[in-house]
Amino acid sequence: MTGERADAASDDGDALVARLDVIEAQPLAERADAYAQLHEVLQARLEGSDRLRDD
Repeated sequence: MTGERADAASDDGDALVARLDVIEAQPLAERADAYAQLHEVLQARLEGSDRLRDD
């Protein structure tokens, strides 16, 4: 992994941890919705990266 990619991955990881902290602070019902939304975002990102590699 290049230096720039490693920095970007680290930034992404930090952003994810911060987002998870926000989600965990919410009441249970809101937390469930937030985790579902996060799942959709991560799934779309993973599937998008697969498509970019196939091109």
